[in-house]
Amino acid sequence: MSLKRLVSKYINNSKHALGEIVVTQDSVQIDSEKAESLVETAKHYLEDARYYQGMNKLETSLASVAYCEGLLDALRLLGIAEFSWGGEK
Repeated sequence: MSLKRLVSKYINNSKHALGEIVVTQDSVQIDSEKAESLVETAKHYLEDARYYQGMNKLETSLASVAYCEGLLDALRLLGIAEFSWGGEK
């Protein structure tokens, strides 16, 4: 899949999700086990990104690392995790 098609796909999927999103009224409590699970998922996305980079499937690599960054951003924005990017973002 070309990078142009991949970008369009992710933009359309995000537009669809945002078009039907409903913010719940209940406060969500995230325990450390759930937070660790999200961190592990982010690590898996990073592993996938490195794997696909090595296979020269750069579009898939980019998508995987973008998922990783999205999870990390969400954890930080919710005040669940603290970190710095440590390089260019």
